[in-house]
Amino acid sequence: MASGKEITGKIQSIGNTMKVTSALEMVSASKIRKSQAMMNASRPYLRMMRRISGHLSKANPEIRHPFTVEHDSVEKVGYIVVSTDRGLCGGLNNNMFRMCLKDMQEWQGKNVDVSVVTFGKKGAAFFKNLKVEMMGHVSGLGETPQIEDLIGAVRIMLEAYRDNDIQRLYIVANTFVNTMTQDPIILQMLPLPPSEDEEIRDIWDYIYEPDAQSLLDAVSVRYIEALIYQAVLENTASEHAARMLAMKNATDNAGDLIDELKLAYNKARQAAITQEISEIVSGAAAV
Repeated sequence: MASGKEITGKIQSIGNTMKVTSALEMVSASKIRKSQAMMNASRPYLRMMRRISGHLSKANPEIRHPFTVEHDSVEKVGYIVVSTDRGLCGGLNNNMFRMCLKDMQEWQGKNVDVSVVTFGKKGAAFFKNLKVEMMGHVSGLGETPQIEDLIGAVRIMLEAYRDNDIQRLYIVANTFVNTMTQDPIILQMLPLPPSEDEEIRDIWDYIYEPDAQSLLDAVSVRYIEALIYQAVLENTASEHAARMLAMKNATDNAGDLIDELKLAYNKARQAAITQEISEIVSGAAAV
């Protein structure tokens, strides 16, 4: 059994850790509200961009935008992976990486090459050691990411798709369901999948200025940028929710461990006192 001094040192060390985890929990709890507000504010814009893109793509069937063309064969697939810059958020990143890695291995099993653009330091560190091509990386987006910081890495993948260097493009990120649940998803970005919005069932006629091809190109790029920006906001809110929950669990576990150590300390102290009394009684009997 450990001595009372050793147990006291462990209690103090765990208590200091408990203060840190409790502080991180409160910080994440305060930040998650702002992240949720930004996430919810951008969702209507993304829905409207999806709707406009769907209307324009159906208005003139004779005009085929490169982003809507399905390639006959797939030789290379691109992934945009949205992760966090910091850790201490439970299995948020690892669950998403496992899903992404499984999907990549399925493509590689078909002799298809894979390339990746990562957002967040955790994603860059994970894929750095894998046999995949890193085409770009963005980190340090902060609590209020700006779409201007994302455009450069996004354009790398869009140009690669235009040049037929890649034939499929996916985005991998975490979606915020609620404070307790964050689900990793893989969505096909290119070629643009058909929209399931019921309001796009009717085909509208448009007059384009300057021309349909230029307008479709601008709207499609803007829609993809909005989709990635929304994924980054969803991932930020998921990060704070996951960290808040992870730090709460860590704080509770630290408290339980301290209670166990206090019980062990009391037992060790009681054993020491009993031993001292036994020694005193033995010494008195010997006299």
